[in-house]
Amino acid sequence: MHGRSMSRTLAGSHVEMEFPECCAYVHESHTILLIQPGPKPETRTYCDYETVAECMEGVCKIYEEHLKRQNPHTPSITYDIAQLFDFIDQLTDLSCLVYQGNTNTYAPFNKSWIKEKIYVMLRKQAARGN
Repeated sequence: MHGRSMSRTLAGSHVEMEFPECCAYVHESHTILLIQPGPKPETRTYCDYETVAECMEGVCKIYEEHLKRQNPHTPSITYDIAQLFDFIDQLTDLSCLVYQGNTNTYAPFNKSWIKEKIYVMLRKQAARGN
């Protein structure tokens, strides 16, 4: 994969991220993340965040927790953006509801939109050197 790479450390695990160049605007609005990891409706849950950027960070953390559960004895876990996106694609459902102040409603967004926003977030973090 071409592009820059980025390292993150969360809860003692080192995470290496690679991503291609891209840009887009991230809304700073209340966001509800709807998650259904499996085919059964009872696996549905949600998380809410103050901003889209916090929500995208939350999606990354969900994947990182998944990796930690799969590799409990591995002190350093490395993955790239393609692996994160494969994880997202394997979820039965993942979507966001983002507050739209001009209409006082929540607009729905799908997995493709979430992946685009994750690209943006990681690009900004890499530019800051995080």
